[in-house]
Amino acid sequence: MDIHASTAQLSRAAPSTSRIPSHDAVTHERSGKFGPHSSNAAEDDLPVISMGEQKVAVGWDTRTWSRFHNIWLRDHCRCPKCFHSITKQRLVNTFEIPKDVKPVNVQPRPEGLEVLWPSSETHISLYPWSWLRQNSYDPPIPTSEKPDDKILWGSKIQQSPPTISFEEAMGPDESGLYKWLSNIDRFGFSFISGVPVSPEATESLSKRIGFIRETQYGKFWDFTSDLAKGDMAYTSLALGAHTDTTYFTDPCGLQLFHLLSHTDGSGGTSLLVDGFYVASIIKELHPEAYSLLSRVPVPAHAAGEPSALYRPSPPSGYPVLGHDNITGELAQVRWNNDDRSVMSHLEPHLVEEWYNAMRTWDQCLRSPDSEYWVQLQPARPLLTALLVIDNHRVLHGRSSFSGKRRMCGAYIGVDEYRSKLAVLQEKVFLGLTSEQKPRSVWHPSL
Repeated sequence: MDIHASTAQLSRAAPSTSRIPSHDAVTHERSGKFGPHSSNAAEDDLPVISMGEQKVAVGWDTRTWSRFHNIWLRDHCRCPKCFHSITKQRLVNTFEIPKDVKPVNVQPRPEGLEVLWPSSETHISLYPWSWLRQNSYDPPIPTSEKPDDKILWGSKIQQSPPTISFEEAMGPDESGLYKWLSNIDRFGFSFISGVPVSPEATESLSKRIGFIRETQYGKFWDFTSDLAKGDMAYTSLALGAHTDTTYFTDPCGLQLFHLLSHTDGSGGTSLLVDGFYVASIIKELHPEAYSLLSRVPVPAHAAGEPSALYRPSPPSGYPVLGHDNITGELAQVRWNNDDRSVMSHLEPHLVEEWYNAMRTWDQCLRSPDSEYWVQLQPARPLLTALLVIDNHRVLHGRSSFSGKRRMCGAYIGVDEYRSKLAVLQEKVFLGLTSEQKPRSVWHPSL
């Protein structure tokens, strides 16, 4: 899999095999500026346009068509009157568009589909061909590559875990930062070697990504196993594979761990498990369990601090496996059996099935094939000292330990992380920077 797969398709899509639409009561357009003119070779290569009462059809080839409703096209006009070029916000009042709006004329241009709308003043919209193809919904046109090319992994990842150096991550040209965040995007985690033994260095790394997310544990943590907070992380006990903040409606996105010191003892080996990898195995071997993990909400709580009592909204919680509502692809893992609340909402006939599904999930998490154990070492250049995980994908834990360990770290919101990665992708693949060139109104993320 290519490390650039998540961005190479910013404005490119693959052919579809949808059939040509019915041409009853449809007008074909190949003429010039809203009037006849001579055709040329360049125009012969343009898509065929068909205008009906409710839709405009775009024929990419003899077998591939996209249809766009008139009101959808009018609502998505991005001329300066309808869309602010600086703020990238809609100016057109969607609710003033007539329900039965219909173009006066449509034309294929080299730059895109040109539409003349009925108006007291001439109103022309131009939709780039690449944008129309990317946003085709009737039918959807699949891309040739997945936009987010994840690499699933098991215990063998220990042979070559994703790692960059502190110098790379903090480099002024941000290429190292992009490599770091790309590692997290593809693998769900990344190590950083050679980090100075100080909370300040860890905090500077955190802020390199985005705002630090403050929780009931504070903004930036610097802690030992003294139960200063009412959470198992503040003990020396073993912790099974879990994700953090399942009791939040929006669980924290990234989590940074930096082992500053470990004296007068041993143990505390870190555990990582790729939740997406485990889910893929269960989906294939235990589809009924996968379905329950994807449907049954699991309530959670954080109640160890007298001044805080957290529950998600709604209180019934969310399924262990969360999926994209459009594509159906797995998007998030939420699992912490220690923080799970009472399962009082289960239908009677599902109780035993749900516990069986949970047992299957736990067994797969604990499989030697799934578990990656690694001993963090403080500030040794050739050994990984700082760990960053995607809390929406990778579960973490540890073995019990003796002695005194000092850890520091922080949470970063998933939206801040995704925003930073998207901006770096623009810089690397589109050559865009906020100082040099404004973002196009037809940017694929808008």
